[in-house]
Amino acid sequence: MKHFARLFTEIDSTTSTNAKVEALQRYFARTAAQDAAWAVYFLSGGKPRQVVKTATLRALACEVAGIADWLFEESYQAVGDLAETIAHILPLESVDSDLGLADWVENRLLPLRGLPEDEVAQRVKSYWHELDAQGRFLLVKLVGGGFRVGVSKLLVQRALAAWSGVDAKRIAQRMMGYTDAKSPPSAIKYEALVADGTGARADILDAGQPYPFFLAHPLDTPLEALEARLGPVADWQVEWKYDGIRGQVVKRAGQVWLWSRGEELVTERFPEIVALAQTLPDGTVLDGEILVWGEGAPAPFALLQQRTGRKTLGRKMLAEVPVTFMAYDLLELGGQDLREQTQQLRRQKLEQVLAATPLKMSPIQRLASWPAYATLRAESRARGVEGFMLKRLDAAYGTGRSKADGLWWKWKVEPMTIDGVLIYAQAGHGRRASLYTDYTFAVWSRAPQDAAEAAAVLDAIARREAAQAGALQLVAFAKAYSGLTDEEFKRIDSVIRKTTLEKFGPVRSVRPTLVFELGFEGINRSPRHKSGMALRFPRMLRIRDDKPLHEANTLEDLKLLLNS
Repeated sequence: MKHFARLFTEIDSTTSTNAKVEALQRYFARTAAQDAAWAVYFLSGGKPRQVVKTATLRALACEVAGIADWLFEESYQAVGDLAETIAHILPLESVDSDLGLADWVENRLLPLRGLPEDEVAQRVKSYWHELDAQGRFLLVKLVGGGFRVGVSKLLVQRALAAWSGVDAKRIAQRMMGYTDAKSPPSAIKYEALVADGTGARADILDAGQPYPFFLAHPLDTPLEALEARLGPVADWQVEWKYDGIRGQVVKRAGQVWLWSRGEELVTERFPEIVALAQTLPDGTVLDGEILVWGEGAPAPFALLQQRTGRKTLGRKMLAEVPVTFMAYDLLELGGQDLREQTQQLRRQKLEQVLAATPLKMSPIQRLASWPAYATLRAESRARGVEGFMLKRLDAAYGTGRSKADGLWWKWKVEPMTIDGVLIYAQAGHGRRASLYTDYTFAVWSRAPQDAAEAAAVLDAIARREAAQAGALQLVAFAKAYSGLTDEEFKRIDSVIRKTTLEKFGPVRSVRPTLVFELGFEGINRSPRHKSGMALRFPRMLRIRDDKPLHEANTLEDLKLLLNS
């Protein structure tokens, strides 16, 4: 544990990419496989489950440190991070422990879940006594479910490749699915990750292993500047951008595997796709989109969520929510990796392969100019799609969002927008842990008659009076944490601190004073939300300093967008 804590500190204390990679290499070189396995899991985005409640950790820290809760709160507000606050206030005395990361996680931390509270308290206090400040900080992050670190999966892959001598692209492929919580890390998985890839015996990859996904960059260039930025339309392959679940179909060794972009093995969730893919030749890997399809067009994403949210799939669900796979790229054929071939050549081979199968293939749109594409793009929502994907014909299939191997752009339609009022705020994470950056927004239950009626509601909120049934009120409808600049976040943070009404743990309710324009990709009915609706990918577009609170949007405005 102490070695991983030191690595965490090293990585977190530098912005140098090379320094982070070197620190990772040193760690892998001196660490046992079972400990390195868990380190790779956490550093690559694996999320530890919360096994101890935040309130419990806070109370225990106050008890061990011998301080009052109000003093802890003041310290927490100054520091901005729970784990760091606890690490600072605990007594310095500790007993050095050489227990490895795997032992800590598997035999100490994970078993805490479900134990009686008094037993949890005793164990956590004894664990703190075995660790220095770095170790205590890390321990709280792990048991509290708040572990984050300033290193990308790509850097972890670079470090593993440099240390092991295995090609970085092979490491990246082997790491697909590594952070799946249903398959915990182990020494065997780690050794497979860094094993020499020469020779059949050494190649211990699972036959169903997918490739890392190639990701597109958002295109926000004005129409009049597209030609200058992209060049002629003849250089590009243009397809619809579907709103489904990105996935890869892998057909090897006579079996079919289906992976999501989230690196989750979802084969059992979509038996229809498995049946369709049985017709593929062995040694084939397709990239595409998992979609609900009906009457010649893709259905809304909300319908697909009904499938993904079910633990079991009955005949009724399979019949009412039919799923298909829309293929748009060929990554492997006959066991040969095609990713370094051009987009144009891969497309030609994809057409040949799918001609003999019932699988769908993403159609290419062929128009004479960018303005013509812009006109067609305006029909996206009516067609059940999000806009266009633009892929250079000479592009290879890269890894992640790198531009080194080629270029893909996602040219999405303009987002839906709504003006909402800020009513709750929560501190961010990482470098924004000391700022309130995660916001909850509300709309009016109906349009206020005038500014005076709205002001009366705001006064009642300030007095903490409960809203009366049927009366004008603000109704929470969305949360957002992205879209503003650092300077804008600092400005809003200052307003939040000055207008706080109540504190609920890490959340503050504030007197409504600010209106924001929110953008989102779609809207669906949702009985789980107070407003009865849920937004897809909400983010802040701008602060509406020009708009008074009584002119913010209403529930009826949301319903109109839903119906449209």
